[in-house]
Amino acid sequence: MESTLTATPASPAAATFADPDGELTRVHPNYKSALRVRATITAIPFVIVALILETIFREQELLVSGAIAGPVLLIAIAFIIRLPSRRYTARGYAMSADRLRVVRGLLFRSDTVVPFGRVQHIDVDQGPIERFFDIATLTLHTAGSHNASVHLPGLQQDLARDMRETIRAHIRRESL
Repeated sequence: MESTLTATPASPAAATFADPDGELTRVHPNYKSALRVRATITAIPFVIVALILETIFREQELLVSGAIAGPVLLIAIAFIIRLPSRRYTARGYAMSADRLRVVRGLLFRSDTVVPFGRVQHIDVDQGPIERFFDIATLTLHTAGSHNASVHLPGLQQDLARDMRETIRAHIRRESL
């Protein structure tokens, strides 16, 4: 079942998709590119090992050319092109006045709702790949042991900081 995209009025870069429990906002499109870069970095060692094994077996004439490297390259290409698109499509969030809902997962769907009253502290993280694509991960740390940290990757850096400040302001109002 494919999701229908519509532009949200709040941000031209954000998009929502229909969900039975309400409208979810998509993460930034640069998240897909960052996932592709990570997938490429992960696939490179496997391709190198496959090429080395291919060379060794070809010199000994044990296998035909491409018997090892061919399938590994096909899997790597699928891993780099298709998987990031599917992971991007399967992630969304909704922020209301008092809670953040994060939905993710391809095989195993996870739908987490974090009431702002349970948030202990908030992080906005960026690695080098995220910094290059101007995206960040918003992490909410909550009380309790189960799902004590909820991560929302793929937000535009400014949006992640704005969300952090909005949640902090809500927490301050509740504590007064």
